[in-house]
Amino acid sequence: MTAHRPPAASATRPARITMQDVARAAQVSQTAVSLVLNQRAGANIPPETRARIQAVAAQLGYRPNAMARALRQGNSSLLGLVTDEIATTPFAGDIVRGAQQAAWQQGRILTLVNTDHQSALEQEALSALLQHQIEAYLLASMAHRSLQLPALLRGHPVVLVNASSDDPTLPSVVPDELRGGREATEHLLALGHRRIGLIDNLDDSVAATLRVTGYQQALRQAGLAVDPTLMVKLSGWQEAGFAGALALLQQPRRPSALFCLNDRAAMGALDAARELGLRVPEQLSIIGFDNQELIAAHLRPRLTTMQLPHYEMGAWGVRALLCPEPDGVRQARLHCPLVRRESVQPPGPDFG
Repeated sequence: MTAHRPPAASATRPARITMQDVARAAQVSQTAVSLVLNQRAGANIPPETRARIQAVAAQLGYRPNAMARALRQGNSSLLGLVTDEIATTPFAGDIVRGAQQAAWQQGRILTLVNTDHQSALEQEALSALLQHQIEAYLLASMAHRSLQLPALLRGHPVVLVNASSDDPTLPSVVPDELRGGREATEHLLALGHRRIGLIDNLDDSVAATLRVTGYQQALRQAGLAVDPTLMVKLSGWQEAGFAGALALLQQPRRPSALFCLNDRAAMGALDAARELGLRVPEQLSIIGFDNQELIAAHLRPRLTTMQLPHYEMGAWGVRALLCPEPDGVRQARLHCPLVRRESVQPPGPDFG
């Protein structure tokens, strides 16, 4: 008769080492192991016993049960990041990367949920995260916009990323769109451009309003009037940039430079310039906004643009969750730096 043998442990999934295993190997009580490995203050454990427990735990490869600890303590080492579509686009994915890196540096793990703009899915996701004792939450938006705090998260630590709120007590971080629009225009002005066209293809968004205001501020500060005939507003992406550039560049006194409110509009503007036989940047300068790497760095000529601080916003959000009011700021606006490439230069002799 063949003796019954227990099944061998899977080579790919070893059995979990428990505190009981550590206690047996170290020849101490499970209570002593729990006190040492959970770093309980005031535990009266002799130093030599404490050292032996720690050595045995390391040798066996013991790992604490994070979920069990979370249930005991009422929280976990997990941070929740709930987004509308950031996780499915390479454009704003640096928000996730920045948040993940900052969380890791603080000994936390980031849990990501992408809702695809579905409110029902957001409610379901938040309920699941709350059941898993998530410590704190980032609510991140693909586009800079105003958000209302979901009712389920009231009373929990929350930071808005690339979004703001009417609630002054709710921490948030957004790009400084106003300054970005102003500095993009100032860069063109500093090179000598005076007729600067603007292509707005961002509908009535927070970002568009602030970028346009920055453009107007820079013109006025340079002593120039804001000329409505140099501003076009169209819905769409590349096609809006193309149509807007055609309209501006076929005026009797065409602009020497175009400020496009995002890089996809700038791509369309470059196509329009080629169709009209204008060389960029020799006869026309074009500057964009966002620094979408898959676009801006691969156009010909490569696009000068303003960098959206996605990585920095994600990292700031995590720091604000774990260290309230980093740098003494509750509502942060982060700088959008200029990325210089080859699509901008001083105006040609036709504009001297």
